[in-house]
Amino acid sequence: MTTTETRHSRAAHQHQILGLSAAFIIGVLLAIQSRLNGELGSRLGDGLMAALISFGSGLIILLVVAAPVPRVRRALGRVWHAIRLPSGSTAGGRSGLRWWQCIGGIAGAFLVASQSITVAVVGVAVFSVAVVAGQAVSSLVVDRLGFGPAGPQQYTPLRLAGACVALVAVVIAVSDRLNHPSGLALAILPALAGIGTAVQQAINGRVARTASPDAYGAVAAALINFLVGTTTLVVAFLIDLAVRGTPHALPTEPWLYLGGACGVGFISLAAIVVRVMGVFVLGLGTIAGQLIASLVIDVFVPAADSPVTFTVVAGALLALVAVSVAAIPTLRRTAAA
Repeated sequence: MTTTETRHSRAAHQHQILGLSAAFIIGVLLAIQSRLNGELGSRLGDGLMAALISFGSGLIILLVVAAPVPRVRRALGRVWHAIRLPSGSTAGGRSGLRWWQCIGGIAGAFLVASQSITVAVVGVAVFSVAVVAGQAVSSLVVDRLGFGPAGPQQYTPLRLAGACVALVAVVIAVSDRLNHPSGLALAILPALAGIGTAVQQAINGRVARTASPDAYGAVAAALINFLVGTTTLVVAFLIDLAVRGTPHALPTEPWLYLGGACGVGFISLAAIVVRVMGVFVLGLGTIAGQLIASLVIDVFVPAADSPVTFTVVAGALLALVAVSVAAIPTLRRTAAA
């Protein structure tokens, strides 16, 4: 191997390490957002309103900070042009987008709504591992079908092993927490949200690549994601308002309204990282961040009567093993390229 090839190999490994670190941070932000939105939903007595506040504040942040930037506006224009292209055609080196590839915000809205409804009852750790259960399997299938910007990715023994280890980690982590039937029932919502999260990450990554190859494309994808999600939650909240009536008064603590800022952070990061890591490895890195952060949160600021146990700690550590195992093929492939 020449000196140049060695430098390229080291750079590739550094990119993968940075990608996994970013995926871990995404999971931490998701766990924090879960705690904030769960508490806000409990205070309001209305999970949909809490979700709307979270998503809506994220949209406002992006509109104020990002929308005035010319390069973001140009990136949004490229997405709009790509949607209008006939299927299979290209223009300027970019292929057309289907309209359904721009509605990942619906899955994000469902995730935030499930946070607001369930976390105050089951705790952040149980919520996180339920999301993980859906995400670990779904991300593997999403990569195989080629929903993400990297295109179809074959099943490999290590990737399958990583998924299996992740599922085992989930079973261990929740083994002594989901004994009550109501807890099992509430865990269904975040599990479904986890399935949607993998799809959301994949199509947001595709939108980001179409918008622009740099970080501005990720910001444009995040803006579209929040616009679609907020619109979805407005419709859902209006229906909920007609059926259930008005929620409780808004709480006064400012920190309860930071869920949208967390969402802006992890959606933008995911749109960038998914182009390097793929949906599957991104999902596993996020899993590790979610589980470890949820343990810390449930120890110091618990959302429910759910003490951290040895099995939860063991599950989190096993999830880290899953990340390492599943990342090996990606590390090898990038180094070879």
